[in-house]
Amino acid sequence: MSTNLTLNNGVEMPALGFGVFQTPPGETIAAVEAALSTGYRHIDTAAAYGNESGVGEGIRRSGVDRSEIFVETKIWISDYGYDAALRAFDKSAGKLGVEQIDLLILHQALPSRFDLTVGAYRALEKLLEDGRVRAIGVSNFMRGHLDSLLKAAAVVPAVNQIEVHPYFRQSDVLAANAEHGIVSQAWSPIGGITFYRDGQHASTLENEVIVGIAAAHGKSPAQVMLRWGLQQGRSVIPKSTKPARIAENFDVFGFELTDAELAAIDALDTGVRGGPEPEAITLEAFGRDIPEA
Repeated sequence: MSTNLTLNNGVEMPALGFGVFQTPPGETIAAVEAALSTGYRHIDTAAAYGNESGVGEGIRRSGVDRSEIFVETKIWISDYGYDAALRAFDKSAGKLGVEQIDLLILHQALPSRFDLTVGAYRALEKLLEDGRVRAIGVSNFMRGHLDSLLKAAAVVPAVNQIEVHPYFRQSDVLAANAEHGIVSQAWSPIGGITFYRDGQHASTLENEVIVGIAAAHGKSPAQVMLRWGLQQGRSVIPKSTKPARIAENFDVFGFELTDAELAAIDALDTGVRGGPEPEAITLEAFGRDIPEA
């Protein structure tokens, strides 16, 4: 299989990305350097993570040419609205130390103020038109959010980054993305969010189905889950600060899961979300100031 996905505007994006969610700013530089040294060429960050500057510094220190690296970041809800989102691009580009961002997306749908969401998306369309970004998209948009956005948008999002892992597959959103030619990008693709079922901690890494498939291929459970996502046509964004784990997560192209194995993993879906409920995202509860530098 190809290691790249072609977005709906023809831009090629590495299917496997390296994420830095919850990576402390002080550790981000080394983590990004390690990822790029391993072979990753797609780095995913966000204004709300507070580590865009570390990502930029890691890229500069890596020795890898900027033209070879696909940089993705997200605008937080506090910077929604047309003018605010244009300014948010300037803030992110400045912290990253880049003139052009490869993929810029809206971090949440903000259904309570969808007018601001639409304004922010129109700003993304303007940035795309001006060549300041190569592709635009959204994150955590459910089917209804996509339908509402597409009624107002001139450009169909290239990517929708959502929570997808064996315990929460979001089949309806995956289908909605596919209907519109939007690439589904999985955050927490190995179920890194802590899960509890019947009062007991439940980890995808210890699931007997996944462990069994991993043993059959001589791979780790994490590698199996990443392969599951890639084989089903998704972009996957694992994260780690440990060089050995960073390398392990990158080594997912040398084996293939059978249709039966893919179906067995699909069947693990619990329908239980680990992250925040998209409908519950409000400025009052989740707004935060995104500093200029």
